[in-house]
Amino acid sequence: MTDQRVIIEMGMGNDLHGQDYTKAAKRAIEDAFRHSSLPLFGAIGLDHAEMRVQVTVGVQDPDAVDASDLVATLPRGRAKVRVVKGGLNVTTVTGDPIVIAQASVEAFLPPQTQWKLKK
Repeated sequence: MTDQRVIIEMGMGNDLHGQDYTKAAKRAIEDAFRHSSLPLFGAIGLDHAEMRVQVTVGVQDPDAVDASDLVATLPRGRAKVRVVKGGLNVTTVTGDPIVIAQASVEAFLPPQTQWKLKK
């Protein structure tokens, strides 16, 4: 049986002046984290190591992102990062584009049949 997705969060990040795609991607992931909480683990006594985390980041230049650097920022679970074409570059009057990244952070668990909330 395949893992079950238990959460999906989206985030956006940018780099205003440095054209740093990895920095923008990190900020998008951090933004997604700010919108989520996983109290389920404490409530049922489940180890975070059982969680598989899949991150998808969209930027205009996927080859400019250091995916291994992004994996290192993920605090829990077994993480994988996939970088795809997406996001947005906004041209400014100075010609210094603003890099905007979008991120999706998904958490998966093996099927659970014995979940019981702790008192």
